[in-house]
Amino acid sequence: MPADRQERLRARWNKHAGSYDRQLARADRRFLADSRAWVCAQATGDVLEVAIGTGLNLPYYPDGVRLTAVEWSADMLAHARDRAAHLGREVDLRQGDAQALDLPDGTFDTVVCTFSLCAIPDDRRAVAEMVRVLRPGGLLLLADHVEGAPWAVRAVQWVVERVSIPVDGEHYRRRPIRHVQAMGLPIERHDRMKLGIIERLAARKPSH
Repeated sequence: MPADRQERLRARWNKHAGSYDRQLARADRRFLADSRAWVCAQATGDVLEVAIGTGLNLPYYPDGVRLTAVEWSADMLAHARDRAAHLGREVDLRQGDAQALDLPDGTFDTVVCTFSLCAIPDDRRAVAEMVRVLRPGGLLLLADHVEGAPWAVRAVQWVVERVSIPVDGEHYRRRPIRHVQAMGLPIERHDRMKLGIIERLAARKPSH
């Protein structure tokens, strides 16, 4: 993606950081169900959250996890920092790019990414980076809105993408599970709901 387009998208996320929680509240109630809790409850040990946004997942992590988080937008990261302070949760918050994580190989027991791969320009590369920083035997936990199951839903998503991708970089027909499977991670748990639009999974990095 050209650098000028990346900066336009970053500016968009910075601009909407203050209203992001309100915008997402209705979607959380109507469509995402318990997906944040489902994902975060499975996190153990040294945990990395990729694209933490404003930190909406922070209340759902178990006590005792050692949490590091990366976010592209400085303004979103500032909101996440405020939320962590309010919750009294210690988090190593860093600005960074999900497509090129500035972290060593095999660092984390768990990697989490929720409702963000839809807007990361190269989702395959981002998933590959998440797998790279996982320790052998580590758990990858993803949840996102994806390509719907009925053809009519997919048709509507295709129409919406004609505007959403060039304007906001938002994709509605991705399936991150395909990248995970192509990288050889066995899927341990998998749910798909709301006409297939919401998908969540837990996959294990092979230990050898």
